[in-house]
This record gives sequence, C-alpha cells and structure tokens, in this order.
Amino acid sequence: MNKTMIDILACPIDKNHPLELFEIKEKDNVISEGALFCKKCSRFYPIIEEIPIMLPDELRNKKQEIEFLENFKDKLPEKIITKANPWHL
Repeated sequence: MNKTMIDILACPIDKNHPLELFEIKEKDNVISEGALFCKKCSRFYPIIEEIPIMLPDELRNKKQEIEFLENFKDKLPEKIITKANPWHL
C-alpha cells in the first residue's frame, strides 16, 4: 500500500477518517506489512503483501487475521493485539 493512500481511506463500517497507520515493513513509501486502525469502532485492518484488507466483518478471514496478529504481536500496539475488533489475541 502506498503511504499516500492513508489520506483517502476510511473505515468501511463507520466511515471514520482518518485511520491510524502502523507500519511493520516499509520500503520506498510502500507498506508491505502493517495495520490500519479505526479509533471510532476499534477495528483493525491488516495490510498483507501491500494490500489493505478492508472488508466487512462477515467477509473477513479470521484464520488469516489471527495468524497475522500472532506473527506481528511484538510489532503492533496492544490496542490491536488484545482489544481490537472483530477479533484479537
């Protein structure tokens, strides 16, 4: 995901803007791994292989996102790891 996209992205659930961006892996202004967080509804959206996964809860892949949280639990803030919606560790 190009960092400039943060200026146009909004939470698909409550339309909140701006979202918080947490970078895990970044090169040349492109984030390959990271997370977006909505302060209003406390949802996180992973960025996996440069793609922000911003789907409604019922279309999200719980297994993939729990694995993402496990893999990056030491690089993401506690509000995402232990408290975020729709699931957390």
